Order: sequence, then structure tokens, then C-alpha cells
Amino acid sequence: MVRHSDVLTGAPNGTTLLFYTMVSNLLCLAWVALLVVRTARDLREAGASGTSTPSPRASGAVMMAITVTMLIYLVVLVPARFADGDSDIFSLTDNLIHIITPLLVIVDWLIFVPKGAFRWVDPLLWTLIPYAYLVWAFVYGALGGEFTPGQKYPYPFMDVDVLGVGGVAQWIVALTLALIVVGLVFVVIDRTLAALARRIPRR
Repeated sequence: MVRHSDVLTGAPNGTTLLFYTMVSNLLCLAWVALLVVRTARDLREAGASGTSTPSPRASGAVMMAITVTMLIYLVVLVPARFADGDSDIFSLTDNLIHIITPLLVIVDWLIFVPKGAFRWVDPLLWTLIPYAYLVWAFVYGALGGEFTPGQKYPYPFMDVDVLGVGGVAQWIVALTLALIVVGLVFVVIDRTLAALARRIPRR
């Protein structure tokens, strides 16, 4: 996030914090800070065994929020940037915030979070985070806010001026369905791992 905000160049760009990519990465940063505190407490009270998380279902919400970032980048933004002739795709900065962080959060969930807590309704609830961002971004742009100079929409699939209301709605519906499917995959994995854990005899 420091690299993406141009802090290292000596000319910080605060507008990068307006994009969902940065919002989701900041959410992960706050969640990991909370995990550090919770894990330190659990290590002190229970020792170095078992799992540690403030809330398995909340961990799923954070995981889905950052997974959205990875999927939108790979499925929507990368093809668009290729088409525009952008040669700086998959730079270190892009990889860190769009791919590596999401994968690390998913791995953290797989290894350190108790399984069996996810509900079938959770994928629908998890969409509320990106939807909250969509609402805010549309309102911000409508009120004259800009994400970059002259740009009132943060992502191409949200550009009503180019795609029209119908085109944007189609993108949002398609992406929502895709995210719900991915969320359901997480639920299936969660329940499968929980079932396997119950079959392993405890010593």
C-alpha cells in the first residue's frame, strides 16, 4: 500500500485510498493487527496449539472482501489494461496488493481458522462489503468527487457514461453471481474440512 500510494517517491498520492483495492487491503491490515493481538492472548492462555481468530465468520467476510480484489483484477482489469497496451501489468506493487495479499489471507483462513462456522447465507452477506463500496463510489462521483483527475468512476465496469445504466447493471449482476459462487465454494471447503476434522480421533 505504501508503494501504491507513492509514499516512497516523496510525492504521496492520497487518492489511491479511494479505490476498493486499497480499501480491502486496509481492511486486511486492520484484521491482521487484530489477529496478532488475539493470537498473542491465545498463546499466553492456551499455548502453541489449536487455532486462533476473533470470529470465523468475520474472517470469511474479510477473506471474501480481498478475494473480490483479486478476482476483479484478474478477470476485469488485467484484460482491459492489456487491450489498452499497458505493459506494466503484474508489477511488484500490483502483485502485492491484488494477488499476494488475497492468497495469504486465504492461506491464513485455511490453516489457522476453526472450520464449520460458515453458513449457506454467508456468501450473500459477504457481498455487502463490496456493495457498500459501490454505493459510496457512485455517490462520491455523482457529487463531483474524482478518483483520478477527470475520472469520477473508479473502475471501467462502473462507468455509466460509457456503458450506460444497463451495461453497468449487467456487469454488477454478473460479478455478484460470480462472487456468490466463489463464496459458496468457500462454504463447501469450510464444511468439508470441519467434517474431516471430526473424523480424526483426538489424542
